[in-house]
Formats: sequence, C-alpha cells, structure tokens
Amino acid sequence: MKKLNVALLQILYLPIFICSYSAVNAQTYGKNGMVVSDNVLASEVGIDILKKGGNAINASIATAFALAVTHPEAGNVGGGGFIVLMKSDGEVTTFDFREKAPLKATPDLFQDSNGNLIEGSNHETIKAVGVPGTVAGLYLAHQKYGSLPWADLVQPAVNLAGNGFPMTWGLYQVALRMSEMDESYDIMKNYFRNDEGLVIQPGEIWKQQALANTLSLIRDHGHNGFYLGPVAEEIEAYMKAKGGIITKEDLAKYNAIERKPLKGTYKDFEIYSMPPPSSGGVALIEMMNLMELADLNKIEFNSTAYVHLVGEAMKRAFADRAEHLGDPDFNPDLPLDRLLSKEFAKKRFDNIDMTKASLSDSSKYGQLYDGSSTTHFSVVDKDGNAVSLTYTLEHSYGVKMGSSKLGFIFNNEMGDFNPVAGVTNSRGQIGSNPNLIAPEKRMLSSMTPTIVAKDGKPYLIIGSPGGRTIINTVFQTVLNVLEYDMRIDKAIEAMKIHHQWLPDEIRYERHLMSPDTRYALELMGHKLRPVNNLGVLMGITYDPRLKVYVGGADSASKDGAAVGY
Repeated sequence: MKKLNVALLQILYLPIFICSYSAVNAQTYGKNGMVVSDNVLASEVGIDILKKGGNAINASIATAFALAVTHPEAGNVGGGGFIVLMKSDGEVTTFDFREKAPLKATPDLFQDSNGNLIEGSNHETIKAVGVPGTVAGLYLAHQKYGSLPWADLVQPAVNLAGNGFPMTWGLYQVALRMSEMDESYDIMKNYFRNDEGLVIQPGEIWKQQALANTLSLIRDHGHNGFYLGPVAEEIEAYMKAKGGIITKEDLAKYNAIERKPLKGTYKDFEIYSMPPPSSGGVALIEMMNLMELADLNKIEFNSTAYVHLVGEAMKRAFADRAEHLGDPDFNPDLPLDRLLSKEFAKKRFDNIDMTKASLSDSSKYGQLYDGSSTTHFSVVDKDGNAVSLTYTLEHSYGVKMGSSKLGFIFNNEMGDFNPVAGVTNSRGQIGSNPNLIAPEKRMLSSMTPTIVAKDGKPYLIIGSPGGRTIINTVFQTVLNVLEYDMRIDKAIEAMKIHHQWLPDEIRYERHLMSPDTRYALELMGHKLRPVNNLGVLMGITYDPRLKVYVGGADSASKDGAAVGY
C-alpha cells in the first residue's frame, strides 16, 4: 500500500514540483504528459523534465536514473532492459540494452564435472552477472531522440543520491531483511545503514554518496563514464577479487542496439512490442491472436471458461517461446513471421479443448499443440511521444553483490540462459539451443514493454516486472483494456493468472479467484498454485473523449505513483 505521509515527507525534503499522484485503485489525469513508475520521486523527476520542454525519451532517461537511486530493487545502472518508443508521427522503434554474457563465458559455466547444473550457481554467484547494458541503452536513446542535454537528465539522480531522500516504509522492510545477510553479500549487508552502522529508519534521510559519484561520472562522460575509466576499472577489480569473469574488455565492447519493433493487431488496435532477445512481444502477440479467435461475448470475464481459455493460450505461447527464441544476433533464422501470424494462431486455437486442460510435455515443446525482478515505467509527453521502458536486475536486488566504491548492485541475468543443453524438465528448466550460453550473447528475456495504438496514436502504454510472469500480466492487462474496455486502474488490479507451460500449473492470485472456480478448474485437469501477487503494472491510457492521458500505478507497488500535469 502506498503511504501518503511518506510522500508528503519526500516533498518537504526535496525541491521537486508538487504533482498529484495516484492513490490505491485511483487514476491520475494529465493533459500535457504522464509518468507512471515504481517510485513517486522518480515519477516527479520525469514530469519535471517534461515541464522543462523535454520529450518522452528525455523524461524516461531521467526517470530511469532516478529509479536507480530510489528503487534499487530493480531500478539500476547494473542491469539492462528494453525501450519501446512511439513517436508523435506514428513511427515506432525499440532499443535493446539487454545484458550480454562475458567473453569468458562457456556453455558449461554453471555445470559440474558430470554436466549437471550446480544448484543456485546461475543465480546466486558472481558468475551469474551479465555485462550491464542500462547506461549504454539510455545513452543511445538520448543520442538518437533526446532533445535536452544529457547532463540535465542525469543530474536529478545525482542530487537524489548525494542529498538523500526520506527512507520509506517499503524500503525499510527490505532494509531489515538485508541487514541480516551474511558477509558474502557485502554491499547488501550495509546498503541501508548510516555512518554509525545503524539501519536507517523510515523518515530519516538516506544518502548514497558512492552512487552519486558513479552517476556524476556518467553525467559528465555519458556512455564512457560507465564503460571506460574508473567505473570499468573498479568493476574489473571487484570481479577479480570475487571470482567473477567480467573484464574491462567486456565493458568496452558492450553496445546497445536499436531494433525494429514487433507489430501485431487485435481488432482495430495495433500492438507494438519488443522483438528478441525479448520473448515478451512474440508471446504477447501470439496470445492476442488466439484470443481474437475466441467468442469472448459468450465467455464471462473471470469465469471458469475464461481462466481455462487464458491458461491454455499461455501454455501454447510459452511452449513456442521455449523452443524457438533467443538472441537474434546468434540465431538469424528465428521463425518470427510464423509465430506472429494469424494462421499459426488458428492452428494453435483449434487444438484447445474447452472441457479439459491440455498436457505440458517437456519432450515436445509447442509441437504438442499443433492442429513461455524488474521494474517498468510508462511515459507520454504533450506531443504524443510515448515510451514503454522495462529494465531489471533479474531477481530482487539482482545477485545482491556490488562494489561499495561504486554504490550499485549487479544483476544476475546469466540465469536467464538455458544452463544445460538438451535438458528440459517438468520443473521448468529449459535446454533448447537458441538460448544456450555463448560469449557476447544476450540472454532471452520475458520483459514486455508494449505500446498499443489506435488510429496511429498511443492508446495504451503498459509493462510490468515479474520474471516470466511479466508476459502474462501484460497480456491480461492489454486484453482487459482492449476487449473488456476497463479503465486502466481496474485493468491493472483485476485478477491475474500465470501458466508458463512448465511446470504444468496455473498460478493465481490468492483471494482473487473464487473457490468454485478453483474446484471447477481442478475437475478439468488443471493444477493450481496460489501466489500473493502477480506483476506490478504501470500503465497509461488515452481518453479520446476528454482528450487526456490517464495513468494507473499498481497497488502492489510500495512507493509507486502515476504523476501527470
């Protein structure tokens, strides 16, 4: 739940424009622009840039760096992600700044002498860190489409880190847990402590001087401020000391890429999302194609038939994801046209039995169906330029390691590669070839930053964190808005489910699915597993009647907010 008193403290302590922001289950309106992110201060930083005449890319860059300070769980300079940009003239492009495998990475990096996966090694050790991409991606986007000086966009984050901001209750809950970690997680044990070694209390000012110094180098030197010079030298030194494999050469060779977006349609809407190495866009469009074939006028929202149909669509998309997708620079023959086609969806749809659950067979991938921590924010400016940006450290706080001299946390994205060739099992481990480890390869991602357009203008800007669940939470929210005409806050808060083919189970949000529905689904052969929450969605819609942008921040976010003007 968001804390109004904390937000007021933040405004009192920081010289930021006062803007209205969303309370739980409420919408925020803005005629001239909107930023919806996982932290109210970061959203306000973005709005401040828009007010100064910056465009959506400028605001996104400033918001992203601010989140690296205020939302360290996933906001980052030590990770990577994706941008989908729709310009006011209707042109759409994307930026891929997904992390890469280091030059010393090998296909058996996480295996023992018998070729078996060493439990936890691909998520919880220093070798799980991929070469970070965030700074490169934001800088490339700025060079192509930014309008304000780079330094002006990074400076607010420098101020937040150096001057500090009040500790929130959301961060404090994490601080208590992290302060109990053992010494192997060096940066996390002391991350939320003051100079006296005490955990900073809610309302007390939390300063991050080391991070401010790193951000200052990025402010002054752009891309090279991170990938060359003192930051790169310290990253290499830290890796050597801890047994990691990232070097200055890895950092110097890293590049972000502008890529052509994926495009799909749903009735009168156009859907734009990320291409590989994100799997999100492919799976989203495939599932929307499947739902377009269903007669949803006869299937009541959240009914047993609805949950069954959505779960079956998810199974098929995730089986195809697991079989086919990976880094396109290493897999030039990815069958994207086929996976995105309406004809392919018809083949998948005809195999759905509305009376019983289909089987998830790890030996057959999608062939069976013939006949798979992060933060997101959405931005739109007064001219109609829109940005959907998702970036991540992978698990919450990534690998939970990092140099105290640099002040940021490293990702653990190497765990998104398939760790053992040919080993796909019912627990969800995948072993298909397109996503095996190779030097400089980008690991497959589930991030799904998406912009839906109507009549050539942005209609819905949406995304979410949540690992593999991202694809399905975004899919259901898009469906809620486009098919069921839900307002953005209701679409975000509505019950979500998740099926990723393997393991063969439907995860559902505890207390949001009725007992009768659960019982009926089990009779159909579905296995069910309750979870507390799925996704933390940040979305913007356009209301053509009022001619206003409408923002909604997921109530699952501890400090998130939609801010408009």
